[in-house]
Amino acid sequence: METALTKLVGCEHPVVQTGMGWVAGPRLVSAAVNAGALGILASATMTLDQLRSAVREVRSRTDGRPFGVNLRADAGDAAQRAELIVEEGVRVASFALAPSRELILRLKDAGVVVVPSVGARRHAEKVAAWGADAVIVQGGEGGGHTGEVASTVLLPQVVDAVDIPVVAAGGFHDGRGLVAALAYGAAGVAMGTRFLLTSDSTVPDAVKARYLAATVKDVTVTEAVDGLPHRMLRTELVESLERAGRTTALLRAVRHAAGFRKLSGLSWSQLVRDGLAMKHGKELTWGQVLLAANTPMLLKASMVEGRTDLGVMASGQVAGVIEDLPSCAELVARVMAEAEQALRALPRT
Repeated sequence: METALTKLVGCEHPVVQTGMGWVAGPRLVSAAVNAGALGILASATMTLDQLRSAVREVRSRTDGRPFGVNLRADAGDAAQRAELIVEEGVRVASFALAPSRELILRLKDAGVVVVPSVGARRHAEKVAAWGADAVIVQGGEGGGHTGEVASTVLLPQVVDAVDIPVVAAGGFHDGRGLVAALAYGAAGVAMGTRFLLTSDSTVPDAVKARYLAATVKDVTVTEAVDGLPHRMLRTELVESLERAGRTTALLRAVRHAAGFRKLSGLSWSQLVRDGLAMKHGKELTWGQVLLAANTPMLLKASMVEGRTDLGVMASGQVAGVIEDLPSCAELVARVMAEAEQALRALPRT
């Protein structure tokens, strides 16, 4: 199935595996790429050396097929990571937040396809005007940090507002969803939770079981983790965070900030700069900025260490309707077969 997305990046199918921290490592990304999707490495939880090693591992496993790297645009070392992408010949740079005009131009000049993720029409218009090649649009159904507008409302708004390929995210997990996104004018779909729940994902089995057991009502949005709306599975830990007083929460955040600094290789000054970047344009207190340090460490506890009691589990609402753990190859083949079936079933005039 050829779309503006497949022509732009060179993947076989209009399906994107999103860059999930602690989840989208070389094994999952390689499997998604070899299945014909666009796989995206999550770099925010890697040091520069780890990122370079991961990029080279994916390349060695995928026989030259295109893949991407996701960057935090507000990170203090974003420019260094962008240069690494250029040096290593990575095809796509995706961004969790809107990158600067200068960063977009630098990447484009080097032949890298720039694909920011956005959650509002105005953000899509801004990055398109700055030269972004495509955008991933996440509706409120999506996991992790998310907005309030559903994909079915947000997606057509963005499609009508920009003249670059739009990839739909938030609530997609099968071929019917792909066809629906294409009908809205999207060039493909991006899926996170669905790829997390595959046999190629390195997420521990106990955590996968927790996702598979979840119903739609077990997926909630909370601000208790980092002060921003964050969609995840509702667990005993989430409920305890919501009950915790401000002092308890801040003490926990300090501990996690120290842990993340050690893992990421960032200095305290870089963490402070990242905090300033987070505050820019947002009405966040310094307490909320500090609480943001909770996110990577609490995610690591579950996604790497398998501690469902100590970690949080970012999740799209689709977790409530996913019931199996196919390989990436089986998943992508199924999605495309379902899409073809759905297209054939449409009434003809």
